[in-house]
Amino acid sequence: MTTLDDLPIRDDLRGRTPYGAPQLDVPVRLNTNENSYPVPEPVVEAIGKALAAELRDLNRYPDRDAVALRADLAGYLGHGLTVDQVWAANGSNEVQQQLLQAFGGPGRSALGFVPAYSMHPLLALGTGTRWVPGRRGADFGLTAEEAVAQVREHRPDVVFLCSPNNPTGTALDPAVVTAVLDVAPGMVVVDEAYAEFARPGTVSALAVLPGHPRLVVTRTMSKAFGFAGGRLGYLAADPAVVQAVQLVRLPYHLSALTQAAARAALAHRDALLGTVAAIKEQRDRIVAELRARGLRAADSDANFVLFEVGGDQSAAWRTLLDAGVLVRDVGLPGWLRVTAGTPAETDAFLTAMDKLTGTQAPRSRGEQ
Repeated sequence: MTTLDDLPIRDDLRGRTPYGAPQLDVPVRLNTNENSYPVPEPVVEAIGKALAAELRDLNRYPDRDAVALRADLAGYLGHGLTVDQVWAANGSNEVQQQLLQAFGGPGRSALGFVPAYSMHPLLALGTGTRWVPGRRGADFGLTAEEAVAQVREHRPDVVFLCSPNNPTGTALDPAVVTAVLDVAPGMVVVDEAYAEFARPGTVSALAVLPGHPRLVVTRTMSKAFGFAGGRLGYLAADPAVVQAVQLVRLPYHLSALTQAAARAALAHRDALLGTVAAIKEQRDRIVAELRARGLRAADSDANFVLFEVGGDQSAAWRTLLDAGVLVRDVGLPGWLRVTAGTPAETDAFLTAMDKLTGTQAPRSRGEQ
């Protein structure tokens, strides 16, 4: 049987494994930060009608530049954005890959502050961009001073900032973004995949876009919109940035069906985003109840919580799995990450945690 070692694969890919969280058939899946709530039936019907309208013309290529979809996304984001300032692709992963294709590549570097989104170094690898793992503080935070010092030291062509950060969950102080913009020699990409879940008063980097042509803000419909299966990510930036990624995008990279489904979802945004408040309530409940049990849990502006288990997190992960609850081992010694889902899923997670720790705090009601 032929193996990868038998093929002339690139040397820097040898010994690596594909990205991906375990996909296991368990009662409670809280490991991939999906929206646990199904798409509401009226939205299902609207998306179905939108898809049906495209079927007869599937013999034709879709709109290569997805102009109508980009206009809808600009309208959703607000901040005075226009269609020329928005670009869309198959998830924010492809958006960020295109950014590295345009602004990274051989002889260039990208800097991210770890722990952060684990796809960023893999996207750098795939595009031949040298990855520089920056440092965070002991509490996983990132100050403007720390970020600026590292950008000055490494002078990367692309800087990745995550706000809220995955896997820690906390949003960045806007001062960090502006400070990095002041010293970065290249592009600054702020990954806001979880922005809709941020706590009140959190400022989006979208507010910083005017006057900063090297700033890019990336978003996704996978999380708050519950559109993970639809695969739609997008960016907001100066029109020149959109022109740059158009140089490297594959022809017809967004199918007519994807564009139609995403537009229908955006048209019903109120229904889809109606679950955000409920998810935030469960997120805050998880933080409070874990702390009541004497465990450390990071403040979160996302739809997940990073929490400390102490000792071997792999063993703790297995214990929770044996109890029917799948969470994420992100490779941080002593820490695990859990998605905030439905009240019933939170109940199951907390019950499993009680079995893990042998302790129990007074339980708040999960019903809403």
